[in-house]
Amino acid sequence: MSFDPDDVERTLQKVWSPSTARQWTERNPAAGQCNVTSLLIHELFGGELLKTPLPAGDHFYNRIDGKRYDFTARQFEQPIAYVDLPASRTEAELGATSDQLAELRDAFRRGHPAS
Repeated sequence: MSFDPDDVERTLQKVWSPSTARQWTERNPAAGQCNVTSLLIHELFGGELLKTPLPAGDHFYNRIDGKRYDFTARQFEQPIAYVDLPASRTEAELGATSDQLAELRDAFRRGHPAS
């Protein structure tokens, strides 16, 4: 599967659900999706896992080929002041269950045009 950030974003918007993060709402589908999404993107496309501390806790996202990709940034009303700290899968997994990751993985593969 090739990495096209526009295709990835469109697919994520379609497949996020309450099964992939408890905080999901129709009005804010990206809410609570940062851990599970960053894990999936890392699994499928490689790169690095990154985090930025926020008042509510660490926010996770990815860097691929030297560029930051935060597919869940739209969940926040204010822009993020990124610090791009290295993160481990173990850290990101603290905010996502294996069932949530499996649900997102399956839905993404079904919904992604390059799958």
